[in-house]
Amino acid sequence: MEFKFEGRAKLITQVLMAVGLIALVGGYLTDHSDHHQRWWANLLVNGFFYFSISLAALFFYALQYATESAWSVVIKRFLEAMFGYMPYGAAVIVIVLLAGHLDLHHLYHWMDSSLYHEFMTVDGGVTKYADKEVSGAVVNPNYDHIIAGKKGYFSAWFFWLRTIIYLITFLGFAMLFRKWSLQEDKAPNLDLHYKVFRRSALFLVFFAVFSSTLSWDWLMSIDPHWFSTLYGWYLFSGMWVAMIIFTHVTILWLRTQGYFQEISNSHMHDLGKWMFAISMLWSYLFFSQFMLIWYSNIPEEVTYYVSRVFTDYKVPFILMFLINFVVPFLVLISRDTKRNPKFILPVAFLIFVGHFADVYLLVIPGTMFNHNVFGLFEVGLFLGFLGLFINRTLSTLSKAPLIARNHPMLQESKELHY
Repeated sequence: MEFKFEGRAKLITQVLMAVGLIALVGGYLTDHSDHHQRWWANLLVNGFFYFSISLAALFFYALQYATESAWSVVIKRFLEAMFGYMPYGAAVIVIVLLAGHLDLHHLYHWMDSSLYHEFMTVDGGVTKYADKEVSGAVVNPNYDHIIAGKKGYFSAWFFWLRTIIYLITFLGFAMLFRKWSLQEDKAPNLDLHYKVFRRSALFLVFFAVFSSTLSWDWLMSIDPHWFSTLYGWYLFSGMWVAMIIFTHVTILWLRTQGYFQEISNSHMHDLGKWMFAISMLWSYLFFSQFMLIWYSNIPEEVTYYVSRVFTDYKVPFILMFLINFVVPFLVLISRDTKRNPKFILPVAFLIFVGHFADVYLLVIPGTMFNHNVFGLFEVGLFLGFLGLFINRTLSTLSKAPLIARNHPMLQESKELHY
């Protein structure tokens, strides 16, 4: 059976995209912050959030193959569909990063070249920076010895090399997995299946490293004086649970439309268990990072939480944690609620927004400081990106059969009942 992306569903995504476009243009024109800082910060938040969901789908897809999991075969095509958004998310991130290097915004303080040189000379209004004291040189007031110590890592060529490697790796594996999946539809091929199995294991090795380093490069470096060894895992768990939520909710809707009838309540129960389990993983990593830093009370470490707990961000920061931990813990711990859409849907929507708020609070306090404003622009941009993500996912889903026809574990997956 093939999915047809048309009618009301397509119209809704187009309306959401139109709302996002209006917010994008209107937000830029009405943003009076320095270098349109608010506009660029929110573009990064939305670009990364939805890109991370697509990336998490790629990870989960590879994980299912590498572990030879049969239950997920019937949702395999939906995971592939989420890959369809990855180039769009990657483009948004590249635009934001490139704009930073072109001095169009100041989201990344370390991109200011004056921070790396201890001395400076001014001749005819032209400022030149030097690492050693030369004739006529004075101390550079912008010099930052902490950021200067990371000069090698933050050098433009090395930063872009890492970014290009991340994107080529992710987009390349996504393209290959999709290609091989469609080839398998044409005729049974165990050799092709085991080829995907081996490449999935290889991808997970790359992902283990790159998911952490990209989180340092794209988000943690917004606060360049601070670092956490748990940051990559923490960010990874957030993207994972957001992906599971989107998968669960969308498949519930598709089933009501007559699609994915091979997916039973047992499959939905498994997705509910994943939602609960990864929510607890995220909560554990959140608390571990917070508790260890707060307990040690080292100034250069606690500054990250001081800017979020003792400022105007205090209420949304605490509320975000309570939503993402307490709500799934109290509701999803029960077997019956995992199988009941009346419980799952409101909880899923709430947690999804909660994890968007998580990414928002990773970016905004370090870019807008105490000058942030949350209004129609932020809401409109979130809805616009959501519309784009749904549009690309459902569009990709409509281009192939909903169920992988010749997967060797397909029958086992269909017979999952408990």
